[in-house]
Amino acid sequence: MANYHRNNVGSLVLGHHHTKSSAATVNSNFRQWNSLSAASFRRIIFDALSCGGAAYRRNNHTDSASSSDGSESDFEDPNPNPKRNVKSEKLSDLLSMADSEVETEAETKKKEEALDELKRLVEELRLQSEDSSPVRRVAAASAVRRLAREDAEVRVTLAMLGAIPPLAAMLDSENIDSQVASLYALLNLGIGNDANKAAIVKVGAIHKMLNLIESPDSVETSVSEAIVANFLGLSALDSNKPIIGSSAAVPFLVRILQNLDNKTSPQAKQDALRAMYNLSIFPSNVPFILETNLVPFLINSIGDMEVTDRALAILSNLASTREGRKAISAVPDAFPILVDVLNWTDSPECQEKASYVLMVMAHKSYGDRQAMIEAGIVSSLLELSLLGTTLAQKRASRILESLRLDKGKQVSGSFGVNLGATVSAPICGSSSSCAKTDGGGKDGSDEEEEMMSAEKKAVKQLVQQSLQNNMRKIAKRANLPQDTVPSDHFKSLTASSTSKSLPF
Repeated sequence: MANYHRNNVGSLVLGHHHTKSSAATVNSNFRQWNSLSAASFRRIIFDALSCGGAAYRRNNHTDSASSSDGSESDFEDPNPNPKRNVKSEKLSDLLSMADSEVETEAETKKKEEALDELKRLVEELRLQSEDSSPVRRVAAASAVRRLAREDAEVRVTLAMLGAIPPLAAMLDSENIDSQVASLYALLNLGIGNDANKAAIVKVGAIHKMLNLIESPDSVETSVSEAIVANFLGLSALDSNKPIIGSSAAVPFLVRILQNLDNKTSPQAKQDALRAMYNLSIFPSNVPFILETNLVPFLINSIGDMEVTDRALAILSNLASTREGRKAISAVPDAFPILVDVLNWTDSPECQEKASYVLMVMAHKSYGDRQAMIEAGIVSSLLELSLLGTTLAQKRASRILESLRLDKGKQVSGSFGVNLGATVSAPICGSSSSCAKTDGGGKDGSDEEEEMMSAEKKAVKQLVQQSLQNNMRKIAKRANLPQDTVPSDHFKSLTASSTSKSLPF
């Protein structure tokens, strides 16, 4: 038994069983072990321990069984030991750990190679003071742009290695390729990383971009579009909004929106709109925005479905300030255009934004409410309160409530003027002691009844007209024949209705 155990150890160490072999075979086996890796050596050790231990236990039980009954037979343990399964599980865990160590080593090596590559790129970017040729720097900036596009860890690593300052310094170059490569590299470094966005602004990249667009020479389209994209990304950070909004970036973005030279791409126009939306969120930027002609442009652009949604979103931010509301109401035909959006049943988002602008302006200004009424907002609000989204219905109801209060004040004021009192209640009772006007005319109660009946008739007529107009519009959008609406049954319903059932 001792010999067998020694033979197993020998096979474990030497990797072969003791057979008749030459010394050369033994030496070759030793050379084979030297060529194995550490992980492979550990696996062979575990296999040998498992096989050798099992063989040792099996032979030991066989010997004891033979000594008891004097015969050779297969040994069967009547009481199997449950610890054997536990040992097998532990061995499997050890093998799994060995495999994971191999994978970890490979991943570590790969990460080290990637880190070395990033360090090399940063060193290439820093060669701008020694190397007069921009080719290497452009290639390095393009590589940074490519690597940082979809990998958040690469963005963090490049920023920690110091890639942002040399990229910002490349904006001072007169080479167009260097400017474009550095702009897009900075853009990708700031994607989803607020720390990088703040660092880009801190190194003065905004002022360098403004120097490019304010140069006397005409700016290349590729450069201007890259600057617009950077303004969009950087303006998403709240701390950057006042810095960009108080600079010359706002007039530049408005020029891109207007596209006076017909060179702006649709993507750049959308980026400019989104950047202006980000800047309009900050109230301190509103005065700088109003110095441009952005508000008339936005209102007149409503109807172009590519820009309408963003334009209404910007107007919603501007309407939250007093100066913004004045600028909106000063635009000719602003309210008819906004009221028309309320009828866009196929664009519920636009309906919600337009109703918000009108709701804020109706709540703050009596003159704006009158302008809305003149633009025919009542019928549109009635339809929106029935067919719009939940949010649009709530906003339409609030606008109608504001208009209803104005209507009540006008009725009360007309009674006060005609009756010579500040209250709408009759100042004279129905007794015969009341004086008659003009020596035999109708008394005060009769005049009041006539005035009340006239008001009721006018309101009733307005309600009927509004309901009929709404039904015609609904029928038209439902592609129903026009001669079916309003029907006689509907006319009978409107004739018997009163203003008490309406929200105004």
